[in-house]
Amino acid sequence: MRFRDGQWLVAEGVRIEYAEEVYRITPTPSGKGVSLLCPTRKIMTRGDTLNIGTLSVDIEAVFDGVVSVETTHWQGAVRRGPDFDLFPAGRPSVDAKIAKHDNGTTLSAGSLSATVSGKPHEFGISFHPTGSKKPLTTLLNRSVGLAYTPAPSTPMQLADTRNFKHYIFTQTTLGVGESIHGLGERFGAFNKVGQRVELWNSDGGTSSDQAYKNISFWMSSRGYGVFIDTPERVELEIGSERCCRVQTSVEGQRLRWFIIHGPSPREILRKYSILTGASGSVPSWSFGLWLSTSFTTSYDEETVNSFLSGMKARDIPVEVFHFDCFWLKAFQWCDFEFDQDMFPDPKGQITRLKADGIVKKVCVWTNPYLGQASPVFAEAAAKGYLLKRKNGDVFQWDMWQTGMGIVDFTNPDACTWFVSCLEKLFDIGVDSIKTDFGERIPSEDVQWFDSSVDPKKMHNYYAFIYNKLVYETLQKRYGANEAVLFARTATAGSQRFPLTWGGDCESTPEAMAESLRGGLSLGLSGFAFWSVDIGGFEGHPPPWIYKRWVAFGLLCSHSRLHGSNSYRVPWTVDNDDKSEEGCSATLRKWTHLKARLMPYIFSQAQECVKSGLPLSLRAMCIEFPEDPTAWTLDRQFMLGDSLLVAPVFEEDGTVQFYLPNGNWTNFFTGEVKSGPGWFTETHKFGTLPLYVRPNTVLVLGKQGETRTVYDYANDVEVRSYFDSEGARALLVDSDGKTMGTLEMKNGELTGKDALRGDSIFIVVSS
Repeated sequence: MRFRDGQWLVAEGVRIEYAEEVYRITPTPSGKGVSLLCPTRKIMTRGDTLNIGTLSVDIEAVFDGVVSVETTHWQGAVRRGPDFDLFPAGRPSVDAKIAKHDNGTTLSAGSLSATVSGKPHEFGISFHPTGSKKPLTTLLNRSVGLAYTPAPSTPMQLADTRNFKHYIFTQTTLGVGESIHGLGERFGAFNKVGQRVELWNSDGGTSSDQAYKNISFWMSSRGYGVFIDTPERVELEIGSERCCRVQTSVEGQRLRWFIIHGPSPREILRKYSILTGASGSVPSWSFGLWLSTSFTTSYDEETVNSFLSGMKARDIPVEVFHFDCFWLKAFQWCDFEFDQDMFPDPKGQITRLKADGIVKKVCVWTNPYLGQASPVFAEAAAKGYLLKRKNGDVFQWDMWQTGMGIVDFTNPDACTWFVSCLEKLFDIGVDSIKTDFGERIPSEDVQWFDSSVDPKKMHNYYAFIYNKLVYETLQKRYGANEAVLFARTATAGSQRFPLTWGGDCESTPEAMAESLRGGLSLGLSGFAFWSVDIGGFEGHPPPWIYKRWVAFGLLCSHSRLHGSNSYRVPWTVDNDDKSEEGCSATLRKWTHLKARLMPYIFSQAQECVKSGLPLSLRAMCIEFPEDPTAWTLDRQFMLGDSLLVAPVFEEDGTVQFYLPNGNWTNFFTGEVKSGPGWFTETHKFGTLPLYVRPNTVLVLGKQGETRTVYDYANDVEVRSYFDSEGARALLVDSDGKTMGTLEMKNGELTGKDALRGDSIFIVVSS
């Protein structure tokens, strides 16, 4: 929301009132903060205290390195939910310190302090590392305020506020050279400076400023992050309304955000995960290849069997088979019943597929909507399971499904019913659920079963309660660490219910780059696991696009072949080219490579769950924050701590990539390149720039290993790359249990007794 017309003028139809000074400072009720009374004009005489508004700015110590800032205009406004579920694993204690001094008042929470200026008739708050005067960011003159639209011509008009919108905004300073990242899965420029960002979940594809996963958290290159604590619509002007400020605004009477000091991105993400939760664990089988029916293609039991038999014949292991929307009968989504015309014996089919060993697990598509042609619509409507309009009608429209209603998950009975529908699917052998949609949730003229909630907050928050319910239902059936979603929509905290994928991208190199940027941004928003539609969702990918996307997709944490109106089995893409450069051979190579990487990938996954880090895609700036170039890199990523991946976007195989400081080793050839610097290479379809970080101990499956799930400490290959003191590799089994640690100590690799079988050791670079 822009409130000004350039630097000098207020926007037409807007009235702004700023916090002009800090008039009084008092302790907050908790005793762990300070409350600032800030009039909207400077108080020079007693008369200046009359007929004006004030803003209360409460600054609280939350835990070590984290401070909250809440700005309120009218404190009598009702606080309506839902609210984000903070501190799901427990709230840490904090040693809050408040000190008054000549320059003002300082509140400290461990490594982070906030200093309120003590100069008369001045408003200013500096956020800085404790013990340092250098600010991370600041709230300066005219940086906190309220706004009305339309602008009232007299204060008397505000006796009735129904025809006015009221906003609260803050503007933190944006330093010289500072970059801003995150805010969910955003497909535009990686650095958000210069952008206007609206946090409002939308079904808008991957080629616009809309996003399926809007996360109210951003990270700065200056060593801090900000989490905006509300699921309602948040509008940000990031160096766009004022080039030197990040403006955050919400419609309402209060705005709270947390500032999180790192200084490293790793530490920022760890602390953010304490606030909103870390990712749940995912099972080892989920890292294997997922194959889909695609969306509107024609498929039945015979089609599915032919796909899986064809993959087996080509030595391409499929871990999970996914039935997309048309496992259900047309117009009956989602009634949770297989279309009997196409799948007459779903339980028998799933049982046979698993018994034959051509697939291990099965996933089906769902959404939280019911078309009125669905046999269960009438029951759900009659029992109050569906969202209603204010006049009592069921909310319906013809978007997506004709006469579609929305399941009201604020109704406990609706949740129980929805769970019972899922359990019937589990009974026939379904292991995972694709929780699609959940973005287009109406916020006007609706009444939720829980009348205490604010419909405007429910729009984004619906993603949380929808995915939480399905995820916990899977956990109850299969075990705490065996639940896997394939979710499209998300909000802050949804990282607790893995995993997500990048939505509906086109089959172009530009869309592959868009998806990569989306995955990087989501990883910087606290999500550990992410996937993408390999080959692109929309359209028919040319063979070269499909093969380049295969390489990219198999090095994401999770890998799924999925399309819209065309299949993604490789032989349908290139007319079954049987050469070593064909689609089938390319998919086979990369699927086998990921299988060999599983000891490394799965051990890294356990670390990510503990630390709040993304596994893949991991932005380069997380690992190399002191390298300014790392904050600009949006065409490459890290897979865990030690593997650098640069996808190829050109048909001729050329690719430009950057290596940070050190000696990096080509995974495929053993060639060493020294960074920092930019490099250009040309690759066939079986390789891409995959470089191993110096000081790495890399554990791989044995040569020829093609399984996803096996003993990750038995018959393995251990490679060392420029190892020095402290280089280490965590050993885990296929359930994620720690088996030991390989570590370089005094020139020797210790911990080898945790390995079994005929494990071999190779010094690749030294």
